[in-house]
Formats: sequence, structure tokens, C-alpha cells
Amino acid sequence: MYYNKDTYSIYYEKYGNGDKTILILPGWGDTRKTFNYMINYFQKDYKIYILDYPGFGKSIFPDHDLTIYDYTNIVRDFIKDEGIRNPIIIAHSFGGRLAILMSSYYKDEIDKLILIDTAGIKPKKSFLGLLKLISYKLLKKLKILIPKKKRSLYIKRLINIFGSTDYKTLSINMQKTFKNIVNENLKYYIQYIEQNTLIIWGKKDKDTPLKDAKYMNKHIKNSLLILYKKASHYSYLQYPILTNQIIAEFLNSKKESN
Repeated sequence: MYYNKDTYSIYYEKYGNGDKTILILPGWGDTRKTFNYMINYFQKDYKIYILDYPGFGKSIFPDHDLTIYDYTNIVRDFIKDEGIRNPIIIAHSFGGRLAILMSSYYKDEIDKLILIDTAGIKPKKSFLGLLKLISYKLLKKLKILIPKKKRSLYIKRLINIFGSTDYKTLSINMQKTFKNIVNENLKYYIQYIEQNTLIIWGKKDKDTPLKDAKYMNKHIKNSLLILYKKASHYSYLQYPILTNQIIAEFLNSKKESN
């Protein structure tokens, strides 16, 4: 099914017919397919929505770059227009950025949050990281010395050398969007999350480090942190049965008073 609004055409799928609704927000570049096991587990008791963000899966990227607030408002519009009330949010990685803004900045009505290896806290650059960034910017400025016909190839080679894996796999019109997103630090907003929150994390996660999980656990008033000692960034795929059981227990627990 497609949700169409303004310049967006968002593909989504709906499962189950339960009274309570779960909205799954996948990570950057992921689609609904990585959550099939979780969907099959919960659809007998819940109504579940999961969507492909613009540029991924079956959703086409618009003809302009986006910010994290644009992505968040696309999801917020989807919730409103589909008549979804007080959903449970399950968010992984990039999806956690949207969940943070929805629950803290926009103060949307959300029942409970499940944050899995969530992004949103901008890391401090190491000395080598700063050196890499400075080198890239300096070399990029030298493009004026390159013949115009060869400049695009020159920039492409710089990206191959200095760009992250995620960045290099993106089309040109999505690279600006990627930079917009990773440069936005949502650390300040985390303290304003009021929902009961389950935080699931892989201790070996190198994309979103363990210190981020501990920070969220410390600053989200009603939160519980579950750590998988041997898991990395895709902890929910590495421990699918355990993850479903933990989430089910969390959802069945009574909501604490703030």
C-alpha cells in the first residue's frame, strides 16, 4: 500500500487486527523485510504498521534533500492521516532518531518506546577523524584546479577515499540528506522523553556505541536497559527470539506513573 502526500509516496504494510497499534521505524537503508520475524510474532495481538522511508525499499526519494525533521514529519503525517492513536513505537538505529523527536521535541501521544541500538547522539571526532575531515575539505577546494569535465570524477574519487560506507552507497541526491541527518545532534532532547522506554543494545555495537545506551538509560526517566554481551548493531536480528520475548514482557507491564 502507498501513502501519498505532497511530494512523497511512501510504501507501507499493515498486519494484524489487534486493538493496540505498533509502529515499526527501521534503520537507515533498512526496509520492512528485516522485521519479518518480529512482525509474525506480534501480529496476532497487535495491529502493526511498518514503512519504507523515502529513498529506500519501494518509496521513491523526492527531488530535494531532506532533514531529520522532514523524515519525522512524514511519519507524523502518516500517523495522523491513517488515524493511528497512541501507538507503541519500535525503532532501530535511524528510526530511533525519529522516535526521539516525536516523543520529546514534538510531544506526540505515544504509548511506549522500544529503542534498539538507536542513533541520535553525535559522536565527538577523534584526532584522526578531524584530520580526515580537514584533508577532505582541503582536497575538495582544489577541484577548481581540475578541468571542469573531470571535476565530478575527482569528487567521486574523494568520496570513495574519505566517505563512510553508508555515504558511498547513496545516490548523489541522497548524500546531502545523509549529511543533514548525521550532523544533527539529538542528545539534548533525550531528557524530555516521558514515555516508559525499553532500550535494547548490543555491547559490541560500533555504529552506536554502548555509552549512548547508558546515556539514554540515565536521562530517560522511566527506562530499562537490556544489553546483549555478544551482539552488535543488529541485536534484534542476532537474538530474535529473546528480543521478542523481552519486548512482549515490557508491553504487558503496567505503565509507571511519572
